[in-house]
Amino acid sequence: MRVPYQQKIQFYRMKAMPKFIIPLVLTVLSTSISASISIIPQPSTVNELTGQFIFSNKTTICTKGGAQANQVASAFIGILEKSTGEKFNLCQQSRKSNSITFILDEKLQMPNEGYELNVKSNKVEVISNTAHGLFNGMQSLRQIFPSEIEKRGTNFSVWTLPCVSIVDAPRFSYRGMHLDVSRHFFDKKFILKYIDMMSMYKYNRFHWHLTDDQGWRVEIKRYPKLLKTSAYRTECYGDTTGGFYTQQEIKEVVQYAKDRYIEVIPEIEMPGHAVAVLATYPEFSCSGGPFTVPTTWGIFHDVFCAGNDQVFEFIDNVLDEIIPLFPSKYIHIGGDECPKTRWERCSKCQARIKNENLKDEHELQSYFIKRIEKYLNIKGKQIIGWDEILEGGVSNSATIMSWRGMKGGIEAAQHGNYVVMSPASHCYLDHYQGVDTEEPLAFGKGKPYNIPLQQAYEFDPMPKNLTDEQSKYILGGQANVWSEYLPTTEQVEYMVYPRALALSECFWSNPANKSFDNFEQKVHSHYSRMENYGISFSKSGDKQSTKDLYQTLTKKK
Repeated sequence: MRVPYQQKIQFYRMKAMPKFIIPLVLTVLSTSISASISIIPQPSTVNELTGQFIFSNKTTICTKGGAQANQVASAFIGILEKSTGEKFNLCQQSRKSNSITFILDEKLQMPNEGYELNVKSNKVEVISNTAHGLFNGMQSLRQIFPSEIEKRGTNFSVWTLPCVSIVDAPRFSYRGMHLDVSRHFFDKKFILKYIDMMSMYKYNRFHWHLTDDQGWRVEIKRYPKLLKTSAYRTECYGDTTGGFYTQQEIKEVVQYAKDRYIEVIPEIEMPGHAVAVLATYPEFSCSGGPFTVPTTWGIFHDVFCAGNDQVFEFIDNVLDEIIPLFPSKYIHIGGDECPKTRWERCSKCQARIKNENLKDEHELQSYFIKRIEKYLNIKGKQIIGWDEILEGGVSNSATIMSWRGMKGGIEAAQHGNYVVMSPASHCYLDHYQGVDTEEPLAFGKGKPYNIPLQQAYEFDPMPKNLTDEQSKYILGGQANVWSEYLPTTEQVEYMVYPRALALSECFWSNPANKSFDNFEQKVHSHYSRMENYGISFSKSGDKQSTKDLYQTLTKKK
């Protein structure tokens, strides 16, 4: 998954880390005119035109196309009203002048999630054949506005937008961002902010890593002891940390994401990374425990006992409560970094291998995964798992998330399994982004664990050695954010941005339209946008002195 086996860092190192509320000093763009067209991710075609559209409190926001068009327009009005303090009424018919109209026409021939955006001197039109495409067009329009649109209570008079014609659609259908809330817990308010930023940059999947060795983060009413024992841990310096989301909070997050056309995929780790559960239910292990919720990172040998039917009863019961909370197509079941040492010595696991005519412990893991998959399929869900679930064999209906490079994903696509590419070499945003001695404590040391902005930007989820038929199984890519070294929300943002912007362009834009030099210029214009939104981003990928910047941002000791 994420952490080298040998790297088990205690939390007291975290305690010494600075808390990042980053006071970036930026040149603020004029409130009267957009400096340039700097849309991220890069659209398919952008034709800059002469002239400007003048936006003021007299501008009318209109719709054509029914309730879904109204919802998108209302979302845009919400953004405008927060920043300007003005009230904008929604007009149910298009107007010829001084108007912004959202047009939903299902008869139009457009790629999935595609849109057109036309800014003329007298009016603006956002056009699509789906509500999701219309929402994507709205986000591009938002980025044409001055960055003050992201700031509450700006001193608003008029804003000037450059005239432009844009035709756009995504390259990949799956454009994901992940967040680990097990190693460190982040409250619902931050999760909603995280989703907001995802939607701005056209991500459409939120992979919510809810369980791991260091914490269980979801309320399961049938097993209330999980919230008392598994959701909290006592650190080596004596403090208790942790938390969980109630089922009501999860419903609110899922609806919030749905309103922004983002599907939430929960991850319930199995059969490894389960020590937090074993701390509450040691009888689900091979050894019987006792266990405590770990306060260090790494791979732990104690996992769910694959020979114990009570384990599967527990998981089925948990999934029975998870499934109604998440309408997503997928349930992520982990499947990574599961040592087999306990299974090798466990009489129940060895009996399972014998009775099921399995070859070895790798096939025992395959048995475990397939058994859970069968249960989820009956419930109308499909599984997605890390590329380790390929070991011992996997069903054709399983989707593979390839993190240990591209090899597992290539193998899966060649065998007809759908794939999400998420190699640690480019997509792990908990890795260092600047010189490791001059950055906050992060994952690993040295070149293999350093992903500067340009390296992230150069990622291509589509392998070059697949046939056209095999390429159809590559759904897209995902940015992963593991939180071992990220105890605060400010540090999460510092590691994620602006690299998440780079990956959004990898997942959305055609490679022929990509240029890192152009992207880097666009990123600079987005600094003020993110600052106005309250994002604690990094500038470590810039060509300026990383050391000087880091000292400014963190008041380095």
